[in-house]
Amino acid sequence: MLTTIRGMRATAAVAAASAGIAGSAAFGAVPALGAVPAQGAVPAQGIASQVRTAEQAQLKAMDITAAWKMSKGHGVTVGVLDTGIDAGVPDLAGSVTTGPDFAKGADPAGYRPPHLHGTFIASLIAGHGSGPGRAEGVIGVAPAAKVLSVRVLLDDQEPGFAVYNQNSAFDDAIGRGIRYAVSHGVTVINMSLGSPSESRSTRAAIGYAISHGVVVVAAAGNDGSAGSRFAPYSYPAAYTGVISVAALTSHATRASFSQRNSSVVIAAPGVGIVGAGPGGSYLQADGTSPASAFVAGVAALIRSRYPALPPALVEEALITSTRHRPQAGYDPGIGFGEVDAAAALRAAGALAATRPAAGMAAARFFGKGAHGPIQVVHRDETRIAAESGLAVAAGLGFLIALVWLGVLARRSVRDRRGGSSPVLASPAGQCGSVAGQYGSVAGQYGSVAGQHGSAGGQYGSGGQYGSGGQYGSGGQYGSGGQYGSGGQYGSGGQYGSGGQYGAGGQYGAGGQYGAGGQYGGDDGQSGQPGMGL
Repeated sequence: MLTTIRGMRATAAVAAASAGIAGSAAFGAVPALGAVPAQGAVPAQGIASQVRTAEQAQLKAMDITAAWKMSKGHGVTVGVLDTGIDAGVPDLAGSVTTGPDFAKGADPAGYRPPHLHGTFIASLIAGHGSGPGRAEGVIGVAPAAKVLSVRVLLDDQEPGFAVYNQNSAFDDAIGRGIRYAVSHGVTVINMSLGSPSESRSTRAAIGYAISHGVVVVAAAGNDGSAGSRFAPYSYPAAYTGVISVAALTSHATRASFSQRNSSVVIAAPGVGIVGAGPGGSYLQADGTSPASAFVAGVAALIRSRYPALPPALVEEALITSTRHRPQAGYDPGIGFGEVDAAAALRAAGALAATRPAAGMAAARFFGKGAHGPIQVVHRDETRIAAESGLAVAAGLGFLIALVWLGVLARRSVRDRRGGSSPVLASPAGQCGSVAGQYGSVAGQYGSVAGQHGSAGGQYGSGGQYGSGGQYGSGGQYGSGGQYGSGGQYGSGGQYGSGGQYGAGGQYGAGGQYGAGGQYGGDDGQSGQPGMGL
């Protein structure tokens, strides 16, 4: 539901003039106001001069007088998206352009909206005063600025208020209003309004505004409470890129009603604020609505003096120049502190002077030599496919080679182990059988002339493994050695004729690999008379 920001309470014991400024009342802080009229607004006659005096405190809190020596807002138009503005108010006469009414149709036909809230807000931004020499009435923060009035919602007391909030036809009113204001030349937008609900169209419109160089300011909301408890976000203030404004008391502390959350960027006076009302009346009220208007006015001063400064740097100028800055630098109740108009203009000047060029100059380019049109390189799909295939094939070949190397390595290890195994065997061979797999007379291990053969082979009687060698009868593997007939691998050992690998064992003459086994003997798969040493 989109509603006018509530919480603007009367500072005098008089009847509320309108629920649109929730609890707003006729201007009552100035003595001798006279009678309060039926509609709740005090006529300007007799009090306009007093109004100027009464508003000096709020202007002084922001150092507005010093800021006017640098800028008064000439050449800037501020979009005021609100309940509409009474353009005939003396303090705004000639400064207001009235745009479309995007809330049209909510009120009954023929009803004339009061434009209460919108008029009050506009006077704080761009009121130029009235009377002789404009020395009376309300003078705003940027008195030389212009205002574009775009009506996007209703004052609370309007008969169509409920219709507006319940009819989906008005869901996009604020978003449409933002786009209209941007397209009609505003450089600052103020929205003293809010809702606890997000709106996709409003968010998109705000992005559109910022991308077109428009500074967007909004009220943080009046649903806060005393203490340090956080309050829910209010939209559009909580959208990225929006300068969310909290309200301060005259002592520069957070007003209890001002919402406290991390969307708050900056703060401004928001208690006992004097402004113009419709029909030449004056009001005094509290709220984040007037605080937002003040910051929008300062943004207008900056934009007038430094029109090319982008929204992000305008915001930076505002937040780096605050007064009454929190001890930690930032506080979710008052943001970076209270706005200081004169200091913000000085900060903006420093930023404008040091701002780097955006990108390279058109006459410059990278590289050497003459530059011309960009060369278009066409893709050779056939070549790409062929080279991709070769890459895949090479990768597969590499993997196969790795696997094959692994296989060879394992075989090498197995062969090295196999070379010594006949010596470890019993007289019937490595597998212990007379006719085992490796037992052929002409086989690798079995022949007279083979590597492991008797007389002339490496393992023969005269070789390394022969009777006189390391593995011979007198050697380590000989009959008396570890592997000899009496050793572990001897005829009585594990690998001996009676052991696992012996003549009667698994690999022996009668075993699986023995003479009559699967791999043994004349009947075996591989057998022929065997391989004994």
